[in-house]
Amino acid sequence: MSTSTLPGSATPSGPAAPSAANGGAAPARRRRGPSGALWLVLHQNRPAIRSVAILLVLVSALLVAVHVLIQDRIGAMQQTSCDTPGSWEGIDCQVQFGRVELLTRLFTDIVQPAVTVVPVLIGMFLGGPLLAQEYERGTVRLVLTQSVGPRRWLLTRLAVPGATVLVATAVLAALTSWVWWSDIYHGPVAFDPPFQGFTYPVLGLAPVAWSLFGLALGVLVGQLLRRTVAAVLVSGVAVAVAQAVVVAWRPFFWPLVEEEQPYNRMMGGFVKPAGSWLVENGVVRADGTRLMRDQCFEATSACDQAPTSWGQYHPASHLVPIQLVEAGLLLVLTALVVTVVLRRLTRAGV
Repeated sequence: MSTSTLPGSATPSGPAAPSAANGGAAPARRRRGPSGALWLVLHQNRPAIRSVAILLVLVSALLVAVHVLIQDRIGAMQQTSCDTPGSWEGIDCQVQFGRVELLTRLFTDIVQPAVTVVPVLIGMFLGGPLLAQEYERGTVRLVLTQSVGPRRWLLTRLAVPGATVLVATAVLAALTSWVWWSDIYHGPVAFDPPFQGFTYPVLGLAPVAWSLFGLALGVLVGQLLRRTVAAVLVSGVAVAVAQAVVVAWRPFFWPLVEEEQPYNRMMGGFVKPAGSWLVENGVVRADGTRLMRDQCFEATSACDQAPTSWGQYHPASHLVPIQLVEAGLLLVLTALVVTVVLRRLTRAGV
């Protein structure tokens, strides 16, 4: 008579299988957590992830401290009636105002320039060496002989630093935008408009989009040069050049507001609204002809006698749409760069 058993439910008819009870080896346990290519990439990027995490914690603590100290000083100024410009002549009010100004300068003169160069540093020290050192060591050829596949390996290789950069810069951008909006722009020392050189790159989506693009551009540079030191240097220059090009195009990412007003001789012509970005201005002569500001240096008397001035500018309300357009453009460029890197990483193109 025959019997049927479920697979794995019956013991073999031969000698007893070794077990932990009779001195045999225990069955191997499955590893918990990431495995395969993801585990390897996490292991390779562990120092970079730790460094980014430590820097993020330190900068976050600094920004929170700046916010708390500024708000504490502002509260003290309000209690002592030192929160109006007319009261700053008193010694006590000057001391209070000087403390707020010192904290404000710490943010505008140190934190903002440091955050502005973050995409350049990411391109240099995360993006540039990512593939360059793999080519330099010859490990790319070894990886491509494995069953994981070049595309899957590269996407995994990019996913870990990409996720790290995304999370870190999103937190950083949220904190810098919060401090700027609540303590600087609406503070008693309101002299930092949103379109200013070191201000715009630390607000909203700009740090995130630029950092992801810097990472991708650095990876492409490293793949092309295949030398780590050269990739680090060239990646920094490439990201900086890209920033300069976008700054030149930025005024045209959103329609300009054009306005005419009476010529203000005290202010030298057109007076822009508070917090706006004046792109171009000039005068309208009595006969209706327009002169640009540069032309006024050649015809000073004609401009001084002009009854009307004109200006093209971006008001502060254009900050969000301009950043959305710029971030969209950068994300498209990032996707294109990653696509180029993927297409180049083939067995024939190693």
